[in-house]
Amino acid sequence: MPKRILVVDDDEMVLMALDELLRPEGYEVHTALRGAEALERLDQNGYDLLVLDIIMPEMDGFELCKKIREREGYKETPIVFLTAKSQEEDKVTGFEAGANLFLSKPISPDKLLEIISDTIE
Repeated sequence: MPKRILVVDDDEMVLMALDELLRPEGYEVHTALRGAEALERLDQNGYDLLVLDIIMPEMDGFELCKKIREREGYKETPIVFLTAKSQEEDKVTGFEAGANLFLSKPISPDKLLEIISDTIE
């Protein structure tokens, strides 16, 4: 059974790019444009890895990460921030919210695949 990844980003181009990068590697990729949509998807499906952006309307990635960690089935699920934010304070806030990794855009596709493979396996 393929590993399931939920990618949450308000930029549809990022969602398409990550889908096209991850799907050929055998991952089942689901996407969400907003935090509320992501939380609904968590209720419908089980995921092995979550990739979150920080800067999103309505609910930012930090708040989304905290809400995910409150859910019983997602206390240990790896969460990776993939974001344009790269300040040290953003990283600290991300880890305090419950993230396992904090990656700054842009990142090479090969490096991202390597990190995801190491994190999910």
